[in-house]
Amino acid sequence: MPVDTAVLHRFSLRAPLVATLAGAVLSLSGCTMFGGAKDPVVPVSASPDAGAQTVQASKLQKFLWIFSPYRPDIQQGNFISQEMLTQLKVGQTREQVKFLLGTPLLTDVFHADRWDFPFYLARGDGELTSSRVTVYFKDNKVEKFDGGNLPTEKEYIARIAGPSKVAAKEAPRREEAGSASIKINK
Repeated sequence: MPVDTAVLHRFSLRAPLVATLAGAVLSLSGCTMFGGAKDPVVPVSASPDAGAQTVQASKLQKFLWIFSPYRPDIQQGNFISQEMLTQLKVGQTREQVKFLLGTPLLTDVFHADRWDFPFYLARGDGELTSSRVTVYFKDNKVEKFDGGNLPTEKEYIARIAGPSKVAAKEAPRREEAGSASIKINK
């Protein structure tokens, strides 16, 4: 049975077009290798005074976020704010530290007198924040602690939820034209 040449002609033009479109869609859809995304683990700084580190997503990654699947925010570890760290004092017991900072995420068998509180926040848009607080004990009392420059609680909430709209509402009101106020003297 002979094959019509018109059918072969349409198929030969359509196949490369479909293959090209499929390749473009696959490369832009959800492939993490395309956007230059790297390993999501952010190394915690070797310097204990470095404090919290934030790595922003590039403009290309933010643009390609439109084509990628939904990625939820991932938080791991204990968030320790600057206010919490100022309450920590040398000489406090382990129970007091646990009350202030929470249960340590890392306790090492080989370093029983050291508690590590790492924190990691990976936003769905590619922004990564990490910090680490380390508390050293001697005779079950705090000897020293390292934490560095940590964000305040308000800064952390603003990072997660966005800027506060309450501050805009608390702006001083000006009296409108035509309004009157009455002062009564006794």
